[in-house]
Amino acid sequence: MTRMPALSLAAVPGRRKATIELATEIEKRGFSGIYGPSLGDSLALCEALAFATNEIRFGTSIMPIYFRQVVDYASTVSFIHEVSGGRFRFGIGVSHEPALKSRGLDSGKPLTDTRNFVEQLRAVPRAGEMPPIILATLRKKMISLSEEIADGMVFANGVRSHMAASLSGLSSRVRGDDSFFIGDMIPTCINDDVEAAKAVNRKTLTSYAMLPNYRNYWKEAGYVEEMEGIEKAIEDGDKDKIAHFLTDKWLADTTLFGTATQVRDGVEAWFDAGVKTPILVPSSANGGQMVAFEEMLAIF
Repeated sequence: MTRMPALSLAAVPGRRKATIELATEIEKRGFSGIYGPSLGDSLALCEALAFATNEIRFGTSIMPIYFRQVVDYASTVSFIHEVSGGRFRFGIGVSHEPALKSRGLDSGKPLTDTRNFVEQLRAVPRAGEMPPIILATLRKKMISLSEEIADGMVFANGVRSHMAASLSGLSSRVRGDDSFFIGDMIPTCINDDVEAAKAVNRKTLTSYAMLPNYRNYWKEAGYVEEMEGIEKAIEDGDKDKIAHFLTDKWLADTTLFGTATQVRDGVEAWFDAGVKTPILVPSSANGGQMVAFEEMLAIF
């Protein structure tokens, strides 16, 4: 039997009702979860999912901790946790500098700020029971913190060949504990034209390649030459050259692309690498988000 991944879902303005209807179909098809990225208001989406779905687990794959006051978060996530019957997972992270600057916010110290946020969230009086908390992780220190203070962790654009090294920072107890969440958001494009699918994923990941924290992680994973090439291109003001350094090898290690069989086999490989919940982030060479989900539903 095929192990079912989770899907990443965002409620885009103008298609929010259709997105909720799509979520009910995702549940019917037996996917293992629905997780909202920081795009849009994923907590509002989760609140809707609490009522629109019945059994599927869902959550935020990352909600930036600086975007709202802790008390506000506590009230909202406790509400969703309670009314969903415990199906909700609160994924949090520090986000990254461009997203923070766009809101007039400054980044702090990721480890300290995350630790303080979780402590404060759990200490809010009369908020109700808190949901499981999942930390957005890339490198070893945040991975260790996820075991110390949280109920799981989630990568975005993780490297499959490096996953064993990353997960070695966890104890065998939590690696074998089904209740400890280990997820990864994986850009995915299904298309019989493999080169077209690669091009879509390259476009998706170009903006991430501009971020130092991701480049440092990918260097740690063994892609030093590629990331230094990107840094030189940025320094030279030649951003069009970035895609050149997002090589086929790197792309196959961080994303899923190609035919239905290739994508399904790739999902199995991510499970085998130790990711308990692969979260596919669908894109399409043939249209927008809804087309991408039609293609995704068709292959599982």
